[in-house]
Amino acid sequence: MEIRRGLSQHDPSSPRTALTIGAYDGVHTGHRQVISEVCRLAVERSLTSAVLTFDRHPASVVRPGSAPLLLTDTDQKLEQLAATGVDLTMVLPFDAERATDSAESFVREVLVGGLGVALVVVGEDFHFGHQRVGNVALLRDLGVELDFEVMGLGLVGLDGRPARDHEQVSSTFVRRALARGDLKRANAMLGRPYEVRGVVDPEATPNLVPGTVRVHIDSAILLPECGYYACWSGDGTGSRTAVAVSVRPLVGGSDAGMCTITAVPINAESRLSKGPVRLDFVSHLSMLSTDDKGAVSSIGRLHDLLGAAGDALG
Repeated sequence: MEIRRGLSQHDPSSPRTALTIGAYDGVHTGHRQVISEVCRLAVERSLTSAVLTFDRHPASVVRPGSAPLLLTDTDQKLEQLAATGVDLTMVLPFDAERATDSAESFVREVLVGGLGVALVVVGEDFHFGHQRVGNVALLRDLGVELDFEVMGLGLVGLDGRPARDHEQVSSTFVRRALARGDLKRANAMLGRPYEVRGVVDPEATPNLVPGTVRVHIDSAILLPECGYYACWSGDGTGSRTAVAVSVRPLVGGSDAGMCTITAVPINAESRLSKGPVRLDFVSHLSMLSTDDKGAVSSIGRLHDLLGAAGDALG
């Protein structure tokens, strides 16, 4: 997959694009269904299949006080998009200036001028431009003038079929499922275990139990509901370690209200090395009890659940 970071002018001698647009946070099964249709139509029409996404969630600029926590950072998102087989992803910087673009100027400058669009495929509820005034109807009107076609797709459920609002697959519904501890449904919507990336710092955890480590996570990333989980830990090289994980709130200090991850390998001889780590959340083992808020008690409970974690991971 070709990655373009920033806006550049489309080369008129290159094929035009079949394009979809969005934040694509999580790259869930609904996203992949849209991209699959883009890729199919691109092959059928001898176009370049493309995704237009952003370097940050637009809500973090437009309404920072209520912007959602992210399911994927940019690297994760690009890896997941590459796995769809799409030819090109443009990562467009989204800042306060871009947020003021009118819907029409966005289409002219970015879609036509930057990507040479021939076909736009988006959800039927798609909105864009300043104050989200742009929609599928406006895209169709501009398409007539600027020579591109627009296809609006309906919402889909877990089975890939048309869905009502409460059944739909969306980044918002994935976040809600994770926030209430429904990992099974979240993973079903994602089509894979929910992955959180961070950095292992063995020195950050009191040496109460050998192998216990603290994992630092970017505060912009959504963590599942506080509790205990069975996870696969890896470093991106293909090797992985079975671990039990606790997600618990921090109490007191400047980080109060945030959550922290503690991980313990299921195999007593295994260790998690200091440095980058990827945690795939496979199974929700247990909720936090009122006695598990502190580091010592939660680590003890975590070790009690090692057997259950091993069973969940097979």
